[in-house]
Amino acid sequence: MRTVLHTESSPGLGGQEVRTLTEARWIAERGWRVLLAGQPGAAFTERARQLGIDVVEVPMRGAWDLSAVARLARLVRNEGVGLVHTHSSVDGWVGGLAARIARVPVVRTRHVSIRIRRRLNPVYRWLADRVITSGEAIRSIVVASGVPAARVVAVPAGVDLAEMDHAGKAPDALRRSLGLARPVIGSVAMFRGSKGHAHLLDAFAMVRERWPTARLLLVGDGIRRRWVEGLARERGLGDAVVFTGFRSDVPDLLRIMDCFVLASTRTEGVPQSLLQAFAARVPAVASSVGGIPEVVTDKETGILVAPEDAAALARGIEAVLDDPAGAAERAAAARRLVEERFSHATSVGRLLAIYESLLRHGDA
Repeated sequence: MRTVLHTESSPGLGGQEVRTLTEARWIAERGWRVLLAGQPGAAFTERARQLGIDVVEVPMRGAWDLSAVARLARLVRNEGVGLVHTHSSVDGWVGGLAARIARVPVVRTRHVSIRIRRRLNPVYRWLADRVITSGEAIRSIVVASGVPAARVVAVPAGVDLAEMDHAGKAPDALRRSLGLARPVIGSVAMFRGSKGHAHLLDAFAMVRERWPTARLLLVGDGIRRRWVEGLARERGLGDAVVFTGFRSDVPDLLRIMDCFVLASTRTEGVPQSLLQAFAARVPAVASSVGGIPEVVTDKETGILVAPEDAAALARGIEAVLDDPAGAAERAAAARRLVEERFSHATSVGRLLAIYESLLRHGDA
């Protein structure tokens, strides 16, 4: 049985971490043995355990944490790991160095669309045999930093369509349990600065002027959640905004949304939550950032708006609410896009093809 070690130094549990955990499950279903190395006590580590994934807690204090490098190198050797797959900045260093010491191939995933310094990127140029990006926009950034194009492959997140189609909870009962009236405007995103929650609140306030019964459902957690909760109260929206925290029943929550919104401002790949909304046939409005325009074709698969423009975001939401038939047509087109290009079978198949190639040919 072939074994892959995923490393993740992030303490959080946002889209990047959820994608890693989801793909770990899918890889295991394909007959691989999967190990995860994460920070002690991190939300990512705890969630991996809940999912039944084998986890090793490894403190990773910084890029040059030699004790973490040594421990990971021993883990690779002792567990017969054939390949290491790194994900965040710190583990990109320590996991990459450990793999080099143990002489096994390294795959690195670049999840964000932040530019990389051309001369100072050893994680991508020296500590990775392949770089996977979550979309073509990020692939261009990695190639522009000096990584040979042949070593960089765009593999967006996949969606389990069967899971999306067989959500378990009755929508009306779930909506009532959350105290939601209609229409429900929803977003699934970690609470961090680049997700644009402040702009989304401003847009929602504008929408409420015409749709006073509207409710905003914010799914996710993160370091800026309390700040966003404070903003909602300051804007007089406290009773109209529901914060769920991290939820594992995202397919059910998507089914109660009348409009899905992603208000990202600075960095984004091809977001898994957006693809899930597509798969659930929820009309979508999203900002033109990173890899989002690769899947949101304006007025075809969704509505695309300029980032950091609350008024444009509000107009996009109102376009969905004002024209349900047109919104449903776009949502149907978005579902077809996921079926054709972003199924989980397609995604994990491409990922395992990269793994197999490296194991057969090394860094060829």
